[in-house]
Amino acid sequence: MQGRKKYQEKLFMSFQLSDHVPEDNFYRRLKDILSLDFIYKTTAGYYGSEGQKSIDPVVFFKLLLIGYLENQPSDRCIINTASMRLDIRYFIGYDLDEELPWHSTLSRTRQLYDEDVFNALFKQVLKQCIEKGMLSGKRQAIDSVLVRANASMDSIKEKEIIDDMALFTQELKDNNTESKPIAKESAYRKYSNKCRSSSTDPDSRMATKPGKPTKLNYLGQLSVDTSSYVITHIEAFHADKKDSQCLDAVLEKASNNLSENHLCIEEVVADTNYSSSEALKALEKRNIKGYIPNTGTYKPEREHFTFDPENDQYVCKEGKAIKFKGYRNHHGITKVYLSKSSDCKYCPFKSDCLGKSKQKMITNSLSKPLFDQMHQRMQSPLGKQMMTIRKSTVEPIIGTLVEYLGMKKIYTKGIKLANKCMLLAGMCYNLKKLLKHTFKEIIHKINQAENSTISIRLVFRILLVTN
Repeated sequence: MQGRKKYQEKLFMSFQLSDHVPEDNFYRRLKDILSLDFIYKTTAGYYGSEGQKSIDPVVFFKLLLIGYLENQPSDRCIINTASMRLDIRYFIGYDLDEELPWHSTLSRTRQLYDEDVFNALFKQVLKQCIEKGMLSGKRQAIDSVLVRANASMDSIKEKEIIDDMALFTQELKDNNTESKPIAKESAYRKYSNKCRSSSTDPDSRMATKPGKPTKLNYLGQLSVDTSSYVITHIEAFHADKKDSQCLDAVLEKASNNLSENHLCIEEVVADTNYSSSEALKALEKRNIKGYIPNTGTYKPEREHFTFDPENDQYVCKEGKAIKFKGYRNHHGITKVYLSKSSDCKYCPFKSDCLGKSKQKMITNSLSKPLFDQMHQRMQSPLGKQMMTIRKSTVEPIIGTLVEYLGMKKIYTKGIKLANKCMLLAGMCYNLKKLLKHTFKEIIHKINQAENSTISIRLVFRILLVTN
């Protein structure tokens, strides 16, 4: 006999959320291990003693976490999703008949709290991972990702005030050029962050990757522990910054996060984009061993020239000396070596060696010893192994953040809010790692349970409560 379901709403009913959320549900497990009570004390200074009550700070942060865990970080989507899910209501502590906060409340509260509050929350989750023995902190893999800003390229406008005098002078010269050079200059200005900015999000920057269209972005930098795949630091930077310019700041924050839990960074692995004099000096200053391939401009040896370290000079294959003459500032301070024009005047290799110049010039960075040391390290079997470790560690994590944890686009405006969003995305990733580790612990304890008649479900619940 065919059955037909008839539905009529009940005026009164007895309903308890906990009875309808399975014990192995993700948000139920997360509720058991995530304690955010410290947030009340941290945010107390943002409120007065009178007036209308605000949203519960713990509920606020839980709702934001839900946005990234569900890969829907927009405030409207967060509230819409929470209103339809029993497990999420149970997680945030709202019964079926309770009205959820307005989406605008999330936006205002996000702006109210400083970055320190979000950073404290990230550190709390990281601390839980460390207490579980999930990471050693010894080796960190660092990489970056462009994250789309909440601004359209149509919002790009010319800057009204030009602070760069050199740029202003160049513009005056361009007024006297022919039409073709002007067209080239206008094409340059079209994608120049010095000349143009977004009217809706001035902190965003035009940036692109090979084969991709230019868009307004932020630059996300993250440090990942290679032993556990746990994110130890994540931060937003302006997208026109080079990776090498961000390395010291990333190391500073990651080191602080780990040192608070008595861990220390000993090794850093990164790609070629992080190679620069400043980056290598930062590693040396912190006594950290780096594994960063040198850029393509680095030359371990000068073809047809031999360096004489005792006299600080180069010797060509004709036996002539190219002596140290001083320093110059060209993309950083460099040492300049020059030959005598008389030595080169009748050299049989003059045309190939000098071109149209009258004397040979060789320039070296002051940090060349650091680049030489890095080159030797990267040529070793361990150095090549480190590159494999980097690719298998930080790159998949970036892919997960972008595709599944809401970091494909920043839905706020301004670099401070972008940083808060990235901290939340990184924290969600670590929470999932923590839950997975906890589940493995539970399975291990179940296997060791002496009384085999104990139900797995009961043991699962007991262990979650005790943890």
